Amino acid sequence: MRRSNKFAALLTAGILSLAATSCGSDDTESAADPESGGGGEATSEIKVGMAYDVGGRGDQSFNDSAAAGLDQAVEEFGMDSDEAEAEDGEAESAREERLRTFAEAGYNPVIAVGFAYAASLTKVSAEYPDVNFAIIDESSIEADNVAGLVFAEEQGSFLVGAAAALKSESGQIGFVGGVETPLIQKFEAGYVAGAETVNPDVTVDITYLTQVPDFSGFGDPARGKTAAQGMIDAGADIVYHAAGGSGGGVFEAASESDALAIGVDSDQFETADPSVQDVIMTSMLKNVDVAVYEYLTEVDGGTFPAGTTTYDLAVDGVGYSTSGGQVDDIAEQLDGFKQQIIDGEITVPTTP
Repeated sequence: MRRSNKFAALLTAGILSLAATSCGSDDTESAADPESGGGGEATSEIKVGMAYDVGGRGDQSFNDSAAAGLDQAVEEFGMDSDEAEAEDGEAESAREERLRTFAEAGYNPVIAVGFAYAASLTKVSAEYPDVNFAIIDESSIEADNVAGLVFAEEQGSFLVGAAAALKSESGQIGFVGGVETPLIQKFEAGYVAGAETVNPDVTVDITYLTQVPDFSGFGDPARGKTAAQGMIDAGADIVYHAAGGSGGGVFEAASESDALAIGVDSDQFETADPSVQDVIMTSMLKNVDVAVYEYLTEVDGGTFPAGTTTYDLAVDGVGYSTSGGQVDDIAEQLDGFKQQIIDGEITVPTTP
């Protein structure tokens, strides 16, 4: 295996605006705005604050999946909501202030989308013990007012790795990670394990776009395209990305090079630009929408969850998509691997 390392968000009018140093994208819209996908006028006293990671609503991937769960809860339960997003390269203090602003404005709960909020949420949740928080992809915060919603990304990645090896004609495939962190390494580890289970001689080329503390690797399609193109030029015919908004570049490279790509988090065959749809063989589904919706369902019922909840293959927290039909012929094999993982016959590694 070769390896190379490479919000002023709009709060609802009349509430408040954030200081410039803690702002995300100037064009971020409120989830309570019907034109931005919210459920219209609130009928519940619950106010939900959603703090997105880099890329925000519209990334066609991780953040959009969280947004879908929020939108469903807003529509079904009549909750009020507002949202904000992180900026590339912002200071930790900006993330803290984003969460603090929600808490000060009476939002409860506040949901942080992504492990990059771990440090800031640890601090802010202690400052506001009467406010409840949830964080996606982080389980290390031990507090009575914090819920960690985490996923077995390695398990879903195993399945798409197996799919890649089954479909590859060259015996060489690729993986593009957005930022090299333990979380994204779980995607890598599962992908490689799945591919090698199918074909022990498979070559897996691996590239990370940025290193911590630079999180721009999740929002740089041009860099994603360059990385994927390099792999394709070197012989890879299928490339899997775990790179958020940068994945759009991976799809472009595949489309221009007669290669295939694997999406992540959402069913990207359904969300990507139609011009690249045909190269998206499958996607590793990470059902963040389900986690957010289930959390808010409990909140609507009067319970604020705390502690860690894990979404794995056994509860369909992760999986693979079949849109487009390109993996229909191997679905029986993939579902066999899925059951072996659920039954404990296959243990998927979480580190490379």
